[in-house]
Amino acid sequence: MSSISDLRRILGTCRTLAVVGLSPQWHRPSFFAAKYMQAHGYRIVPVNPKADEILGERSYPSVSAAAQALAAQGGKIDMVDCFRRSEDIAPIADEAIAIGARCLWMQLGVVNEAAAARARAAGLDVVMDRCVKIEHARLFGGLNWAGVNTRVISARRPQQLPY
Repeated sequence: MSSISDLRRILGTCRTLAVVGLSPQWHRPSFFAAKYMQAHGYRIVPVNPKADEILGERSYPSVSAAAQALAAQGGKIDMVDCFRRSEDIAPIADEAIAIGARCLWMQLGVVNEAAAARARAAGLDVVMDRCVKIEHARLFGGLNWAGVNTRVISARRPQQLPY
């Protein structure tokens, strides 16, 4: 699940992200990625049992607790974004399946083939070993300001999200 069209579709349709392992410390990669996505119109739902609030959003102890709280408000988690070790992904994948999320996203360095297979069998899109912030910036035109060469040569204007 790493084609450009699949990643664009996922990032274009999944607007509410439960970020598992989101740190309240500003210098951590999870905080930086979540803050970037929040600034680009995504709703961030922190999942960290040790924090009460992160990025101005209430933090929840589990994906299931976050999904219940959002359901009470009439919302739904679209993507479960995992900033956890590979061996910790299996129960998170099970929770993502149970709440009816559309995507299970594992950050850079996180790969769990067994959990990915279960999530795919349940109908979820699965992305492994990729950063949601980097992919959003790469596919929707946010990397060039930092001088990053994306090696994408195209005469077509990049597709933009409606925000």
